[in-house]
Amino acid sequence: MFLRQRSSVQNLINFSRYVSSPSSTNSGTSALRQSNSSVQLQRLLPAGSQTSFLARRNYSTGSEDHDAAPRKPRSLPRLMDFPELVWPSVIKTVKNWIMVHFIIRPYFDREFTLPDFVQGAKQALQVVSASLAGGELKNLDGLVERQTLNDLKTAVGKMSVAQRYDLMVAKEDIYFSFPYQVGVMFDEEDEDSQKRFVEITMVFHVLKGLKGMIERGDQIPLNIGVMPEFRDKICICNYRFIKEFTKGVDSDWTVNIVNHFKASDLAEEANQ
Repeated sequence: MFLRQRSSVQNLINFSRYVSSPSSTNSGTSALRQSNSSVQLQRLLPAGSQTSFLARRNYSTGSEDHDAAPRKPRSLPRLMDFPELVWPSVIKTVKNWIMVHFIIRPYFDREFTLPDFVQGAKQALQVVSASLAGGELKNLDGLVERQTLNDLKTAVGKMSVAQRYDLMVAKEDIYFSFPYQVGVMFDEEDEDSQKRFVEITMVFHVLKGLKGMIERGDQIPLNIGVMPEFRDKICICNYRFIKEFTKGVDSDWTVNIVNHFKASDLAEEANQ
């Protein structure tokens, strides 16, 4: 087999199993069994991740205390039930570097680079957000997974016109972006045709109107993300991409997680 013939890859697999906590492994296994899927996935890195494109988990960010006072509705409702990611993780950043340089480039795609991927991800964000804002989700067929499209259709259908307009992102308005997590998965069930996938979660910080500010020559503060006068204009987007790298399979990157949320909503919830 392709991966098992490479001793260096096997060493990384053993390393990822070593850094994984038993609780994470057990919970991930339980989720796969509950999904009744015949495909069993083994992640190389990050081994502690519990979300995959085959085993969807429900995430709850609300309080379990039913006696607590109800929270004020968000100005921009959630699109999908997924943990909201804002800042990079040092540990995950190191793991991402290992994954790209020791797994993806040597054994999957020698021309793959994170900077190129980030540029493509920004373009995808612009296309997806424009379709969501215009209610033209059918234009996303092939770029966004079908189940994800169904979830987005339900969420967008409950939004007002103004809320939908808030979803639109111009890539020139992105002032900070980074890959939060890079993961490799493979199907161990069929050793003769082992399937391999790469999954990358991106985080984008967006300031609506940034492009116009730059064109006008306005000075952009370095701490723009924490300045109150800009808080209502800042949106954070989480997009997760996946691509199959099985030998002999030609596939494209598709999106299986889409989340937009406003910095002002997070700040208000933190103060409650």
